[in-house]
Amino acid sequence: MANLKALADHLGLSQATVSRALNGYETVNADTRKRVEAAARQLNYRPNTAARRLATGRANAVGIVMPAEDGRLVDPHFADFLAGLTRTLAARDIDIVMTASPRETSIATYRRFASTGKVDGFVISFPKRNDPRIEDLLDLAFPFVVHGQCGATRPYSYYDIDNEGAFARATELLCQLGHQRIGVLNGEPDAMFTVQRRSGIARARRSFGLPEDPALTVEGPMTEEAGFREMSRMLSLPLPPTAILCSSMILALGAQRAIREAGLGIGRDVSVISHDDGLSSLKTENFSVPLTVTRAPIRQAGTRIAGMLTDLIDGRGVQTHTAPVDLIVRGSTAPPPK
Repeated sequence: MANLKALADHLGLSQATVSRALNGYETVNADTRKRVEAAARQLNYRPNTAARRLATGRANAVGIVMPAEDGRLVDPHFADFLAGLTRTLAARDIDIVMTASPRETSIATYRRFASTGKVDGFVISFPKRNDPRIEDLLDLAFPFVVHGQCGATRPYSYYDIDNEGAFARATELLCQLGHQRIGVLNGEPDAMFTVQRRSGIARARRSFGLPEDPALTVEGPMTEEAGFREMSRMLSLPLPPTAILCSSMILALGAQRAIREAGLGIGRDVSVISHDDGLSSLKTENFSVPLTVTRAPIRQAGTRIAGMLTDLIDGRGVQTHTAPVDLIVRGSTAPPPK
């Protein structure tokens, strides 16, 4: 593994020129920069991290502040997202600094990390509809990218998926099959994706002239136990749902268990559609009845957000991206029983 002096000697350039080329200084012409980068790869050059931080004034790290009250670290969705994020950042020699903070003091944690130079930017996860973190970081003019959206009126960088369109199409599919009593297991009421999916479902219902039924709509924690409990409750109603829309595969697992314990068949008696984040540990096509899903792999979100954040740290402008969502129809959806 070569050091800076060996790389400079190999190229016949000064160490200062090589350092500036590797750090993207505009004073180094493009041809020289390409030659230096190629030689660095050839000689397996790795920079001295402490020296690079002194030279650039950067921490070469990004921060994630987790809610201390939630078990997010064991959530398979967050694990897959983190896999995409860390792999992309590691290829650029950027570390992740992760900490936990109670919700009421999280803004102070963000400010402390920003003011002490521990990180160069933040990834904001689990955004709420009215999220004070976004406005505060905008006031600080500190780089960040949101995984999702919020109701902020000022421009900010985010990566989201078409939640509203995905759940509108899923609802339309069920309506086209003839379902009129459609249950919904959604996320926490103040989560932005919950708001978006709620809007998509309502839009599709209106287009088919179907009224909303509060007894068939639940918004809350996305756990298997919640899915089982609420699906069991819905199935005990005088007019139970003939179809269910689930905002996560974890909710869908609980809903399926409730359907089976009620002696009903998935697809035959109750149609099931779930959102699928393409989790590496949970393949919807391998379920006993392959699930109809709206799919947008969450690992790709981590990869894309890593690139957006490093661009922002490098001085490029605000970027926004809303990824399309696929609707994959399988055996868990069918016309309602007669």
